[in-house]
Amino acid sequence: MSVFDLDSKNLIFNNARTHNEWLDKDISDEILIEIYNLMKWCPTSANCSPARIIFIKSEKSKGRLLPFVIESNLEKTVSAPVTAIIGYDVNFHEHLPRLFPHNLDAQNWFNHSLDVAEETAFRNGSMQGAYFLIAARALGLDCGPMSGFDKDGVDGEFFRGTNIKSNFLCNLGYGDASKLFTRSPRFEFNEICEIL
Repeated sequence: MSVFDLDSKNLIFNNARTHNEWLDKDISDEILIEIYNLMKWCPTSANCSPARIIFIKSEKSKGRLLPFVIESNLEKTVSAPVTAIIGYDVNFHEHLPRLFPHNLDAQNWFNHSLDVAEETAFRNGSMQGAYFLIAARALGLDCGPMSGFDKDGVDGEFFRGTNIKSNFLCNLGYGDASKLFTRSPRFEFNEICEIL
């Protein structure tokens, strides 16, 4: 028996869509904080929690971001109330004594190799990015996750002097459902899954 009722499943998965056009409706800072306060409880390797998020909300901040967004993503980003830069901290392991206190040796699992640290940060930061989408949808927001931006440019503009790298962008708002196109198909279970 599922712990989710049908309304919850529909809100988060079945009826949720990627939106490109937005209603003229603001998102409060409190909702953005709540997105994080929900997603932070989801699992990552050794509780490493490498995701770092910048919520681009002001006109000035949007002006800093837009030069790095490809043309086909510009209008949807301009009109979105908020665009989140979902990044990951390659030096996440520096925080493991606090985040994983029952094993104070845990940071040594990752700090010996930049490749290991980056792979771990990217994988777990990507998982946290998915948790971000679920949390936003659970709070009644619509999402427009996207690639299609100059990663080096965004990193230089927003993460300069840090060990944080951008992963993807996600527009947030209340989507205009009247502008959605027909939903694209998905694979069926038996096409891509096995139970062994």
